Amino acid sequence: MTADLAAAGTRTDTAAAVAPRFHDLDALRGVAMILGIVLHGALFLLAVEEWPLTDPGATEGVAAGYGIMIAAIHGFRMPIFFLLSGFFTALLWQRYGLGTVLGHRLRRVGLPLAIGAVTIVPATTGLLALSGGEEFAPLHPLTWLLAWTYDLDHLWFLWYLLALVALFALLVKLGLTFRHRWLWWGLIPLSLLPQLLMNWLGGETGSPVINPQALGWYAMFFLMGAFMQQRGLVVGQGWAWALAPALLIVFPLSLIFLDAEEDGGAMMMAAACQLAYAWLMCFGLMGLFRRIAGRERFWVRYLSDAAYWMYLAHMPLVVAGQMLLVNWPLNVHLKFGLLCAGVSLILLVSYQLGVRYTFVGNGLNGRRARRMRPA
Repeated sequence: MTADLAAAGTRTDTAAAVAPRFHDLDALRGVAMILGIVLHGALFLLAVEEWPLTDPGATEGVAAGYGIMIAAIHGFRMPIFFLLSGFFTALLWQRYGLGTVLGHRLRRVGLPLAIGAVTIVPATTGLLALSGGEEFAPLHPLTWLLAWTYDLDHLWFLWYLLALVALFALLVKLGLTFRHRWLWWGLIPLSLLPQLLMNWLGGETGSPVINPQALGWYAMFFLMGAFMQQRGLVVGQGWAWALAPALLIVFPLSLIFLDAEEDGGAMMMAAACQLAYAWLMCFGLMGLFRRIAGRERFWVRYLSDAAYWMYLAHMPLVVAGQMLLVNWPLNVHLKFGLLCAGVSLILLVSYQLGVRYTFVGNGLNGRRARRMRPA
């Protein structure tokens, strides 16, 4: 990792200068969002009691394979999302001030959460109840509208993000800056504590009652993102030296230790491996995307914009698609691919036709101008 203030673009926006857009980080954030469709789409192949839909072809080997895929994605997806959220929160603060940050996050995060809690969450709960999941079916269908009071489903991350923005505002008000190297680099070893507590006490995040150890875990990445933005830190050529050991050594070791986590030493080693995997993947992916997505491409930016809507709205479609496909006499891998592709296509079409150039799109991503063909 190298300090490159110019490349990081950490300068104040003025009327005479257009602030640079971080195309690589936008693309990485979009990929992290879209991977949520992959994770939730694979749930009916895991054959677990917590999910009411199970494909008949989900053999033990199939379930194990998709379980490893989910663990590999889940191990870095939310950490990288919160790290980037901290980065962009600090960027907004630097350019426009704390008041603008709070207003922006309430519009772009709080409002979608409030609307999704009374629309998307009840729709998901109702479909899960219809699919045969008694634990998802309250006493009367009308009470599905209150599902958000006990489970925010996949929208929990918006609630946690609002909490972390509030923490950021408090730290700013206390006069704390994000430039002291000795303080903020300490977040990496310090994050072992919340990871241990999550392994020991659980890291459930769906409930509107915030899980303190999960919040502490994601706070480490959020604050590191703010530190990286304020110091102008970017990942240089060494990104491959982070990704390779993370995927080939650290992640397999974490699976081994998790299988034996009843032992105290194994639990400690599992937490250390999960910590190392998350941080190495975050830094490695930031470097990789800086290399492959550092310049503007319309389709990449389009997908980055669409990804927020796709994640917010995907769960009812995923459950409906699983209900449709679960008993089809097709190969399970083909069904998984059809589900992810079909849901993504529907969401992209709905984004283009009913979101991107409407007040909904303005609320999620800001106003977007239509591309004009040259005369």
